[in-house]
Amino acid sequence: MRLLITWLINALALMALPFLMSSVVVTNFTTALIAALVLGLVNTLIRPLLVILTLPVTVLSLGLFILVINALLFWMVSHWIEGFDVRGFGSAFLAAILYSIISWALSTLLLKDKDEHA
Repeated sequence: MRLLITWLINALALMALPFLMSSVVVTNFTTALIAALVLGLVNTLIRPLLVILTLPVTVLSLGLFILVINALLFWMVSHWIEGFDVRGFGSAFLAAILYSIISWALSTLLLKDKDEHA
């Protein structure tokens, strides 16, 4: 159940991006659901491989190169999903950061652990 709620939270975070950035387009909630699913799969399957392959650059940049990897993956997914468009790498960079912040904030508000209140 928690996985489904996280998926919905990520889709809502994607739906919020066009209101914050005119260079990001999400046509409808179905597109946001599909894009959130693909982003989750890409971050689970492809991102770790890219992080390992770029480890020297990541270490030299003190970890900041991971932001570039996130932006590239975000931009790549926008090319795969019709109705989810990100115009340019700079927009993808900022959108990936905003997406992470919004998703984190919503998850923190909506997915509180029951053990916290015991």
